[in-house]
Amino acid sequence: MPPQISSNRVALVTGGSRGIGAATAKLLAARGYDICISYRTRKSAADAVLEAAHSCGVKAIAVQADISREKDVEALFQAVDKQLGPLAALVNNAGMLMPQIRVNEMTAERINTILQTNVTGTLLCCREAIKRMSTTCGGRGGAIVNVSSGAARSGSPHEYIDYAASKGAVDTLTIGLSKEVAREGIRVNAVRPGFIKTEMHNDGGEPNRLQRLQPLIPLARGGQPEEVAGAIAWLLSDEASFTTGAFIDATGGL
Repeated sequence: MPPQISSNRVALVTGGSRGIGAATAKLLAARGYDICISYRTRKSAADAVLEAAHSCGVKAIAVQADISREKDVEALFQAVDKQLGPLAALVNNAGMLMPQIRVNEMTAERINTILQTNVTGTLLCCREAIKRMSTTCGGRGGAIVNVSSGAARSGSPHEYIDYAASKGAVDTLTIGLSKEVAREGIRVNAVRPGFIKTEMHNDGGEPNRLQRLQPLIPLARGGQPEEVAGAIAWLLSDEASFTTGAFIDATGGL
């Protein structure tokens, strides 16, 4: 049987089980979006996000998917089609980094793993969203927000140059795609978070990184995931209807 389509807009948030993705999914649910989140391994965390979304009275699903795998991306979007209906908003939040290291110590395997998720995966998600949103494909239009990073501007020397380079690619993708699909009813923008209080610092091998770098931030503190989520939600909203190819730096002034 076809899904019971609600009148709510449908949003997909990749990497929605923790951090900025979880905060974004919860905020969009509170604003009346039906939600799909993808997660790679954290099922219990994804279930907690779904519980929060359901408490807002909207439909919400979680789909296990590794966005570096093309078949997983295709299955993810098909699940949205079948269970929620026409996609209106995509938040490309899923991303990864690895422990801090200098370039002269990097391996091709490490570099390619990061690029496969942060660049290829993001492009694949954009591809699938366009197929559904574009007015030339019979869609109703929509909005895409790519979660980049302040690292795209700083380069993250001595820490994550490979990660920074992948986010620089996301910035370029945002600019080009915003122009490519502008006349097809799709807006494409990006948010560049700075030092945000999430578990991602653990992935980099320095859980207390924020405390070390906080004195460099003009606002003198790390950001909260909810503060980035607010910027994402605005770019998806009708209030940003004349905004495409734009970037919001949520970096505390850096």
